[in-house]
Amino acid sequence: MSDSRVIIFDTTLRDGEQAPGFSMNTVEKLEMARQLARLQVDVIEAGFPISSDEDFEATREVAKQVGTLEGAPAICGLSRVGLADIDRCWEAVRYARRPRIHTFVATSDLHLKYKLRKSRAEVLTAAVQAVRHARGYCADVEFSPEDASRSDFDYMCDVLSAVIDAGAQTVNIPDTVGYAVPQEWGERIARIRERVQGIDRVVLSVHCHNDLGQAVANSLTALLHGARQIECTVNGIGERAGNASLEEIVMALRTRRDFFGLETNVRTEEIFRASRLLSHITGVHVQPNKAVVGENAFAHEAGIHQDGVLKEKLTYEIMRPEDIGRPSNKLVLGKHSGRHALAARLKDLGFDLAGAELDRAFKKFKELADRKKEVYDEDLAAMVADEATQIPETYTLDYLHSISGTGLIPSATVRLVKDGQTFQDSGVGDGPVDAALAAIDAITGLKGRLLDYALRAATGGKDAIGEVSVKVEFDGTVVSGKGSSTDVIEASARAYLNALNRLAHPTGQKVKEIGP
Repeated sequence: MSDSRVIIFDTTLRDGEQAPGFSMNTVEKLEMARQLARLQVDVIEAGFPISSDEDFEATREVAKQVGTLEGAPAICGLSRVGLADIDRCWEAVRYARRPRIHTFVATSDLHLKYKLRKSRAEVLTAAVQAVRHARGYCADVEFSPEDASRSDFDYMCDVLSAVIDAGAQTVNIPDTVGYAVPQEWGERIARIRERVQGIDRVVLSVHCHNDLGQAVANSLTALLHGARQIECTVNGIGERAGNASLEEIVMALRTRRDFFGLETNVRTEEIFRASRLLSHITGVHVQPNKAVVGENAFAHEAGIHQDGVLKEKLTYEIMRPEDIGRPSNKLVLGKHSGRHALAARLKDLGFDLAGAELDRAFKKFKELADRKKEVYDEDLAAMVADEATQIPETYTLDYLHSISGTGLIPSATVRLVKDGQTFQDSGVGDGPVDAALAAIDAITGLKGRLLDYALRAATGGKDAIGEVSVKVEFDGTVVSGKGSSTDVIEASARAYLNALNRLAHPTGQKVKEIGP
């Protein structure tokens, strides 16, 4: 590999997914993994297989269905240094063309004393045994000393030298709690390159958290001091304040190639779609001023800026929207458009549908086109992504009628289908959404408590698709749901039903163990 090439290790499905509110089921992880493959990341860390049966299954299916494709990324699983962890990890990733085992153990005295309750010598021995055991399964083994930024430097270097000697191919230096600042972090990476024996034989990686808002800056600084792998996530999601943002790292290297002299293999035209798909799957949208993928990233309101951009875009834009795959041709199709036109446009957007999938998409498109005069790329992406990430429907919305207005008590009538039978009831509430949800509760006999409700428009205009994301508590169990429609009451009801269906088909919500 060229010394100017940076390996992009994506941990959206592992570290990103373990943040509160970002859990994904197997179907959703597969959909996101397929998009990461289209994005051409080098490594997909698909999960923490021993943490739960669901995470094991999801990691295994990503290895089987995505990791076996021609030119697929390496599929990685995380494990602690326990040998049973490593065995379980291998069982999940073994199906991939390029499997990787990523094992870790904390090396800071703080973690050794209070979390592991082990001596430095015990941890060093366990790390070496773990790497040797993993190498018995595959050549591609990565090791991380958790909480590296607060570890005793000499001891951490002794551990790194020992695991390299045991066969680790990548050593990853995690700023697990986002404690480091760029100058200090850069100096630490440089000292590691000078001090650790055998470091020239392996890939040096960093995994930076964003607790002080320094994750991207620390990652880029590490590259300047010799690191050649960056662990990051789409939209910067992850534990607490998140991880280094993939899109910011990649576009900084591309836009400032003159300064860094480095490049990645990432297909940047897939960045925006990856960001939107993740937002749709998790129901958590990026803030408008988010770098690269935020709604305002290419927006200009100030008159001076508008005048400059109209004369020459480079005056105020250092990237082109097209570089990250933001659609510039907004208007796509209408109600008279046919199946072939829809399939072609979806393919342009990265959705290669055929057969029954295309039939369902075309039916939904026709329903949408009857409601809207103009159907935009964002409408199509929301429509197809919503279909792609659905789980089996115990309850299906068949009919919804709501009444609301000044001086009226909002009410709603809902009809649901379950196992071929229809059930109908009514409800009242503080507003039409509350009334619709009350009607659903009356039918199902389950009383949900709405913890969070978010509504956003996929496009501009009064007839835009509304995307609703909810978090609902049912008798102590919290589940998320998503729904979309041009009618926000309907979208809300669909999101609530999606949460109910997730309750009926558990997605393996589990207690996560914090990794690097």
